[in-house]
Amino acid sequence: MPRIALAVEYDGSPYHGWQRQSEVDSVQAQLETALSRVANEPVVVVCAGRTDRGVHATYQVVHFETPVQRADHAWLMGGTFFLPPDITLLWAQLVPDDFHARFSATARSYRYVILNRQTRAALNRERVTWYRAWLDADAMHEAGQHLLGKHDFSSFRARDCQALSPVRTIESFSVQRQGDYLYLDITANAFLHHMVRNIVGTLLPIGTGEQMPESILAVLEARHRSVAGITAPAEGLYLVNVRYPAHFAVPPPRSLPVFWSPLGEFPPTSC
Repeated sequence: MPRIALAVEYDGSPYHGWQRQSEVDSVQAQLETALSRVANEPVVVVCAGRTDRGVHATYQVVHFETPVQRADHAWLMGGTFFLPPDITLLWAQLVPDDFHARFSATARSYRYVILNRQTRAALNRERVTWYRAWLDADAMHEAGQHLLGKHDFSSFRARDCQALSPVRTIESFSVQRQGDYLYLDITANAFLHHMVRNIVGTLLPIGTGEQMPESILAVLEARHRSVAGITAPAEGLYLVNVRYPAHFAVPPPRSLPVFWSPLGEFPPTSC
């Protein structure tokens, strides 16, 4: 049976997360409804990584199987046509039978955006996290370097995380300031539930100077959620890339969420 892969961009603000649920709206439900109308039969999708309520994506990857024959362009344009304005498709293509949106992925990248100024956001109020106290991006970046490599990230997992193992490998981590905005970029082979948001929450007191950058080592080594910081709000979090082996020929993402740049360019990233 033909297998189709899609890249999806969405504003997660109005939805109760990615996963389809019986009594509330979700991104998955909207996408499956749209694709089912194109196929003229039910379609069920599998995603690269489920995002929580309020979390956004500039590059979520999904796949589905269907006996219905449609051109790639028809899946792309037809699916987008039936989607609400806050969800869109970026590309669609036929993939090999052994491609799996989740299990074939070798890495995932997230960007967390913080508006760091005295007053709250107006235009971007549901797309960034507002933090009033001044944050030292360099100190936060330095702390993040202690998380690189393969570790037990139990201190940064949600209490209800269902992952069988807390061990993950972070391959790149950066924090940079662009005007009033801080951009935190992190790439790992996989993530635990709330892992990025809990890392951000732990970095905040380091950014304000209440903690030293090396203090994050004690948090990591404790392997217990109680010693880490708060769970940062969902509004600032974006899934920005899912990486696959080259032979699947999955197109790379073309953009990242950015809200200010003196040169009108995207800030550099290790994603």
